[in-house]
Amino acid sequence: MTPAPLAARLRDPSGPLFFPVTAYGPDGSVDVYRAHVREGVAAGAAAVFACCGTGEFHALLPEEFEACVRAAVEAAGGRVPVVAGAGYGTALAVRYARTAEEAGADGLLAMPPYLVRAGQEGLLRHYREIASATALPVIVYQRDNAVFTPPTVVGLARTEGVIGLKDGLGDLDLMQRIVSAVRTEAPGDFLYFNGLPTAEQTQLAYRALGVTLYSSAVFCFAPEIALAFHRALRSGDEATVRRLLDGFYRPFVELRAQGRGYAVSLVKAGVRLRGLDVGEVRPPLHEPTEDHVKQLARLIERGHALLEGEA
Repeated sequence: MTPAPLAARLRDPSGPLFFPVTAYGPDGSVDVYRAHVREGVAAGAAAVFACCGTGEFHALLPEEFEACVRAAVEAAGGRVPVVAGAGYGTALAVRYARTAEEAGADGLLAMPPYLVRAGQEGLLRHYREIASATALPVIVYQRDNAVFTPPTVVGLARTEGVIGLKDGLGDLDLMQRIVSAVRTEAPGDFLYFNGLPTAEQTQLAYRALGVTLYSSAVFCFAPEIALAFHRALRSGDEATVRRLLDGFYRPFVELRAQGRGYAVSLVKAGVRLRGLDVGEVRPPLHEPTEDHVKQLARLIERGHALLEGEA
């Protein structure tokens, strides 16, 4: 049976959206990465976003990118969709998009263009060229130097192949105006994702805007906690949501704020604490301090205790 289109598979996910870290083996092997993805899918991920922000897209060689996307597709085995990152300038983003398609990905997460701060017309052209380069559906990532006005997002929503917007900016006023503009000027099934670091911390606010999809980096190293939070949100279990926000997510966000790049390196340290040797982050990111890793270990223990009603 042919799988449903990506948008349909993502619209009401049964579990968190999984953004695996990229494992760097000394021999270049992707076996550890494949195991990481396989474990995430078995744990209940609803989709795999391979080689994106948490996966250090910026640090991957093209051949490593292709190998990891192929490994993710193999590990997912068709059970959940695999969305691959694509970025840099337009020409390179198109090349990465085509590589992802050849590697078997089900869709693309289009990152901000490299370095330049382009105007709205240029940004729209950039993402339209990516969307037209392959048959893969595209989710556009808003953050850093790629911030869109509501009319530009309307233009994206009207672009064949663009199915959604992931917001990593956190401007709720702008997001409300974007959602309203698309709803009135380009009605349809356009998807929105909360893509802020540790998105669970802000998801209650995003849900009030109608944004129900969110990325979960915590799922990489504490899938039980991420799944419990996701289930509580879906079922309206406000007590569990508050307990996890107050006892785990807020302290984790505060720990993450102790170092630049910790949105990736602290997550990767968490995966190592779980027993999977995914290696360290690559420069220009840096590893968290030993004390911060110890704090993370204690916090993970506390999160699991919260699930059991012990804390």
